[in-house]
Amino acid sequence: MENGIATVVKHTGSHYLLSRLPEWNPFPAVIRGKLRLAGTKTTNPIAVGDRVEFEGETITKILPRKNYIIRRSTNLSRESHIIAANLDRVLLLVTIILPETKLAFVDRFLVTCEAYGIRPVIVINKTDLYTEPVLQEQLADFKALYRNAGYEVLEISARTGMGVAQVRALCREGLTLFSGASGVGKSSLLKALDPTLDPKIGEISLSHLQGKHTTTFYEMHPLSGGGYVIDTPGIRGFGLVDIDAEELSTYFPEMLRVMDDCRFKPCTHTHEPGCAVKAALEAGTVSPERYSSYLGMLEEEHKYR
Repeated sequence: MENGIATVVKHTGSHYLLSRLPEWNPFPAVIRGKLRLAGTKTTNPIAVGDRVEFEGETITKILPRKNYIIRRSTNLSRESHIIAANLDRVLLLVTIILPETKLAFVDRFLVTCEAYGIRPVIVINKTDLYTEPVLQEQLADFKALYRNAGYEVLEISARTGMGVAQVRALCREGLTLFSGASGVGKSSLLKALDPTLDPKIGEISLSHLQGKHTTTFYEMHPLSGGGYVIDTPGIRGFGLVDIDAEELSTYFPEMLRVMDDCRFKPCTHTHEPGCAVKAALEAGTVSPERYSSYLGMLEEEHKYR
């Protein structure tokens, strides 16, 4: 019976595939019964990217994580789900239309990356569709919004290949999570990055202008050019987990830059006099859209208490 340490490369409910990275030779494993109770607040005690100890085909121990990304469904459920662990970066795919990625979704995802110490890169896909002046303006506004906040924003088209080489270079080392709402083109981008991969590619549901789920399970793939990527099912909602209202503003980089100048500490940046964040809002260095997202998250956090 073989024993050792390996990385979880696929998660299908109660069954897993492991591989001793950088060797790519996946083999099946299940969780020892008591490990199922280890994550009392999460639906999955083990996530893709986790390093684990195994005995034969049984996972016996989860090794400490350097980071992970976690979400709660937005229906006020108390359960949360670990999307992936031990990441070097997250590529958050977004689209301006077909479907439209909501800013509130983007901001909640970015706050989670900040809170758990993961580098996010925003990747705008389907830019070949944004030819009309109104869409060009929306694209420019979106880029300015997040670049001004301090984030790296890339423009690509998985269909035409524009910008794909830049994404491939980003993913060449370490472990990259691909995530985003349904229908933004994660599987198409993976196929463009490495034609030897065969992720499922789905259709957009025109009736709701939302993508249909194409990836059923969380799965890691080795890229032929180097590095590993984790493909995830499309996410329709992203709720915050274990982030206190008092610390929420520290996960907005543009607020963090000025909040030391607030008159009161702690400051909620809502009603206090002498608030540097509200002054930055009036001056235009904190955007109304991002500030509105912050207020929505504050309200959401109070609902969970």
